[in-house]
Amino acid sequence: MKIFRGFRHPGIAPASAVTLGNFDGVHRGHQAMLALLQNEALHRGVPSCVLTFEPHPRDYFAGALHRPELAPARIGTLRDKLTELQRCGVEQTVILPFDARLAAQSPQAFMDEVLVAGLGARYVLVGDDFRFGAQRAGDYALLDAAGAEKGFDVARMMSYEVHGLRVSSSAVRQALLAGRMQEAAQLLGRPYTISGHVVHGRKLGRALGASNAQADNGFRTLNLRFAHWKPAASGIFTVLVHGLSDAPLPGVANLGIRPSLDPNDVNGGRVLLETHCLAWPSHLGAEGGYGKIARVELLHKLHDELKYDSFDALTAGIARDCADARAWFASHAQTRRQTTRDRI
Repeated sequence: MKIFRGFRHPGIAPASAVTLGNFDGVHRGHQAMLALLQNEALHRGVPSCVLTFEPHPRDYFAGALHRPELAPARIGTLRDKLTELQRCGVEQTVILPFDARLAAQSPQAFMDEVLVAGLGARYVLVGDDFRFGAQRAGDYALLDAAGAEKGFDVARMMSYEVHGLRVSSSAVRQALLAGRMQEAAQLLGRPYTISGHVVHGRKLGRALGASNAQADNGFRTLNLRFAHWKPAASGIFTVLVHGLSDAPLPGVANLGIRPSLDPNDVNGGRVLLETHCLAWPSHLGAEGGYGKIARVELLHKLHDELKYDSFDALTAGIARDCADARAWFASHAQTRRQTTRDRI
């Protein structure tokens, strides 16, 4: 998949089949749209193209109005969104910066400058609630009329449902906020995951609980930055870590702001996903995770983040979380074995 920031690049396709939106989470509704887009692009002999925005338009307006509560919780990072778009077969993604100029652009100018001149749209697919342009004045009817005049087809995809539940980014956010990880996975069509480069932290984990018989090198963690201040999920989770070993590594992870630690640490108070692997693979060595790309699958929420009054209390809390995570993995392994026996 080719990725462009903006559309004024020599390598961008001169013509394309386009869908546009935020695609936060790339859930099953998005996946259905992308499958239709692929088919229409193939029919016309042009590449499929996703036009998406960064930051999220509601992030921009929340900042402009100094009302952070208006910003939506973010399901996935830009990296994860691009990974899922590529997995769905998208051939070209254009990331358009959402700024004051774009926010003030009229619907007509957006169609002329972005869709026609910028992307050479031959086909445009939108969702049932799609609005665009300044004051959200543009709608499907306006887009359809412009398509008839300027020579591109326009289609609208209605709501996508799973077991009677409308699939939307809002529904995924609600499931993640409540810690309903199975429901989120059902809406996403896959387990909820976060990926990124493993970064350095304060290295307190290896000192915490170093005397704990169940903790190799204390409670060392793999740290991934979540590049948004407001993640849709937060708390303590049982997880599987992919990408560092031949087999997934079971672990326990904290996603959030680490309220028991100094907010002015080396990661500057950023949101982190800190994962302690229950069995650290020896082939990686003590420092073997740094710089690698890891993908962490959040399976089950244990509890919300807690603030501990001391490092001893924090150590005891982490030990309890590790024990609970081991128990969860053991019970689910037994369930999988029983299901296999029942099928036989």
